[in-house]
Amino acid sequence: MSVQNTLRSKIMEQLETKDKIAIQNEPELHGLVLSMKSKEIIDFHIESKKLIKLSEEGEKITENGSPEKIFFDSVSDGQSIDEIDSNIYALKNGWIKIKDKQIYKQVSTVEDSVRKILTEIKQNEYFVEEIGQKTGNLSDKDFKALKKRNLFILEDKKTYIIVKSTNFYQNDQEFVTTLTSAMIASGEYKNVDFKPYNFKTALRKESGSLHPLRKVQTEIRNIFLELGFTEMPTNNYVESSFWNFDALFQPQNHSAREMHDTFFISDPSTYENPIDPDLLKAVKEQHEKSYLYDWSEKEARKNILRTHTTASSAKMLYKIAEDAKKAGKELESCKLFSIDRVFRNESVDATHLAEFHQIEGLVLGKNLSIGHLMGVLNDFFIKLGLKDVSFKPTYNPYTEPSLEVFAYHEGLGKLIEVGNSGIFRPEMLEPLGISGEWRVIAWGLSLERPAMIKYGLNNIRELLGHKSDLKFIKDSPICFYK
Repeated sequence: MSVQNTLRSKIMEQLETKDKIAIQNEPELHGLVLSMKSKEIIDFHIESKKLIKLSEEGEKITENGSPEKIFFDSVSDGQSIDEIDSNIYALKNGWIKIKDKQIYKQVSTVEDSVRKILTEIKQNEYFVEEIGQKTGNLSDKDFKALKKRNLFILEDKKTYIIVKSTNFYQNDQEFVTTLTSAMIASGEYKNVDFKPYNFKTALRKESGSLHPLRKVQTEIRNIFLELGFTEMPTNNYVESSFWNFDALFQPQNHSAREMHDTFFISDPSTYENPIDPDLLKAVKEQHEKSYLYDWSEKEARKNILRTHTTASSAKMLYKIAEDAKKAGKELESCKLFSIDRVFRNESVDATHLAEFHQIEGLVLGKNLSIGHLMGVLNDFFIKLGLKDVSFKPTYNPYTEPSLEVFAYHEGLGKLIEVGNSGIFRPEMLEPLGISGEWRVIAWGLSLERPAMIKYGLNNIRELLGHKSDLKFIKDSPICFYK
């Protein structure tokens, strides 16, 4: 008798006298119950629990005892710690103390509770879901402590809960699944039972799916709109070095303008569109006065793939100042943002890409301070749902003071940088036509890294690029931040 026939007989016999049975997962069981369910002989569902099993180290402890107990039994009072490696758990348990580099026992005998608990786990079935409910030595506190020491592993254990269905008491006949031309020619098809169609099968409809990054982008865009920001136009990937670097008070000998950090365009290599001569002159004078070098317009006109969308911020600030000047009016406060793609010539790893998205934001107002900047960013991240946000002082050529922004990533178990921020320097703003008590607080944040945190990804390449999993893209939930 085949394995499936044996299992079928076992299921049918047990259900004759019981309303419901539970069978542990074994080879060929899943295919069998699916077949029996399709014939409406049975119905079933799967319950999955995590079984606690000893690791290799845990097995050794059940045989030989825990390292702390072995250490306690082998050490003598007054023994130098230079002669033997001390055991941190013996110290934590209060079994020993160390004074003047010598070991002293605090108790005469100890119980090896770790060995006792692990032995009980080995002899009985313990599931994670039952900790604290089942009588025995394994408490939630013990579970966490032993898991931290890697003394056991968790194994998925599936149980099939099977009940009778409508055709249970009918003959379990075999159905024909394929209609052939020979059956039609001979008329055999008239005397066979064909497997009925299952019109309830949930066949997935193939369609396009929104990328998780687009979902996060839409949600972040809505957050900015809720906070009263207006979206900036950022529809030019190719930018001149003038707007990308020079207008931002970044010197022409800065390392970020080298080939190893920036993608330069070969054709056309030079930005030929007109730039306001007065603006060129003001930027040139500011660079030469502050950095003491000969500023080159030829260098400023080199075309690049933009390294940040802050170039668009500079253009908008210049336009706002020019419009106010032409209208003979004072500047007006405003809040602007954008979310768009930028490019960096840097090595790709788990947290860095050469092509990614920047969340750009700025506030133009009178007498703004670093406190205003941190307040706006805190409001933003609260709505974004990211906890443990922190700031770290840093240096930027075009902002002072400047702050790096970090958020905690649970998957990586550490803070990761999600952006940069600061107050635009007067040396940058004055050539653009903004001076006096007017200030601009600004920030550039990563779109990919908050998305990684939201979807629990440890590798940024799983989110954007050829390593993205199409199933992940199709199955990713709608992004809601609270």
